[in-house]
Amino acid sequence: MIDLLTDLPDNVVGFEAVGEVTAEDYARVLDPALTAAIRKHGKIRVLYVLGERFTGYSGAAIFEDALVGTEHWRHWERIGVVSDTDWVRHTVHAFAWMVPARIKVFSDAQRDEAISWVCAD
Repeated sequence: MIDLLTDLPDNVVGFEAVGEVTAEDYARVLDPALTAAIRKHGKIRVLYVLGERFTGYSGAAIFEDALVGTEHWRHWERIGVVSDTDWVRHTVHAFAWMVPARIKVFSDAQRDEAISWVCAD
């Protein structure tokens, strides 16, 4: 499941993965929120928390993640990823060079720092 995070500036879209993330989560929560923010602001910032309550992605969700990444990439200014999961951290670092946005990975304990970084001018 993907929960939309609130209490962030209007140009920052925040998500938290809880349990297993499915393709339906992308269609129902993530993609509509990104699309609405992009329509309103053009350029947006993204905070994605994959903390201790995150258990993984379904196979279809991995495909949806790749689609969202390629569809919206030119609209991103900053992306903050919060996770202590090694494969998530390594994957973000491996593909960061392909995204024309500033990307930074934070540990679960640095969640507040990640929010500050994503929201900073």
